[in-house]
Formats: sequence, C-alpha cells, structure tokens
Amino acid sequence: MDSSATKGLTLRSHTGVAYRFDPGALCLELLTTGGPGPYRRYEVLHEPADLATWADRSRLTPTPALDISATDVADMRRLRDALFRVFIAHARGEPHPPRDLEAINEAAARPAMAPAITSAGKRQWAGTPTGTHLAATVARDAVELLTGPFAHRIRTCAAEDCHLIYVDTSRPGRRRWCSMEHCGNRHKVRALRARHTEEG
Repeated sequence: MDSSATKGLTLRSHTGVAYRFDPGALCLELLTTGGPGPYRRYEVLHEPADLATWADRSRLTPTPALDISATDVADMRRLRDALFRVFIAHARGEPHPPRDLEAINEAAARPAMAPAITSAGKRQWAGTPTGTHLAATVARDAVELLTGPFAHRIRTCAAEDCHLIYVDTSRPGRRRWCSMEHCGNRHKVRALRARHTEEG
C-alpha cells in the first residue's frame, strides 16, 4: 500500500452533503471515480484533466505534474473497473476474476512513478510521469494491498445503499462505515429514531 501522507478525499452524498472518506490505500481512492455496470453513472474520468484532478486529490505526495493522454484515461478506467471487480469479490470472499487480475498484473508490470529527492531534501517525482506510470503505481499498490497484512481487512461499507470500499487499518479492526460522519451518522440517527418509536 502507498505510504505517502494522506490528503483525504472529500465526497458528496446524493443530497449534496460533503463528507471525508479515507479508504486507506491509493488504489481504493481510484474506485471513487466511477466503475463498471451500475457505477458507470458516477464516472468522472472523461479527459486528461480529470485524471490529473484525481491525482491531485489522492494521497500521492507531492502532487505529480503528469503528462496524460486520452489513451491513458481510457486505460486507467479499464484498470479501475478491473480493480473494482477484484476488490468486490475479495470483500465477499469470492475468487478473484482471472481476467481482471491479468489486467492489474499487466499494469503493475510497467514502470511506475519514481520518487526522487531534491538538493533541498524535499520529495519529488523523477522526470515527468505519464498516465501509464500513474496506472502502474496504482496497480502495484493494489497488489501490495491484496497480498499484504491488511488483505483480510478489505471491506465494503455496512450501509445497504453505500458501495464504497475501504481497508480497515484501525487497530481493533472493527470499522464498519465508509465514514463515521456520513454512513455511520445516518445509522446512528436511524437507530435513535427506531428507539424513540419503540418507546413511544
């Protein structure tokens, strides 16, 4: 998993309320940009600028100055959809789809973004990374997560109407919600209403 400092993602609920979501890994941050099948309606990666915006919001530090082509965007969407299906299967305890694993492994085998250090001791990215370098970095992060110590902690949010995927990196390992301030809070409100109804 990527160990860069977390910037965190700000998402919006269907009612327009902003909330913070930390999926715990770079590869899982990509899954908030859309997905296969019914998740296609959430698609935000349409052109190179969209992918650059996602990279800026991601946990990659510092924000990379990327050289992205339209082909890179299409390739990243394909990788994301493969990741989505693999992580959903993984969270359900089902076998990983072989074709999707192949797509992840192919992306991971390409050169990834390379970190470098400046003369002032600051972190930067070597050269000008392309969309292919970014995809390889994301794919390698997924391989690390799926084969690492937190592989058994990959979960989907417990809310029935939420499909966000995260890795539970909390010490007790009891995280149930994508975000306590969103789905966790909605659950609390529902439980409170149900209690009042029972008492009344």
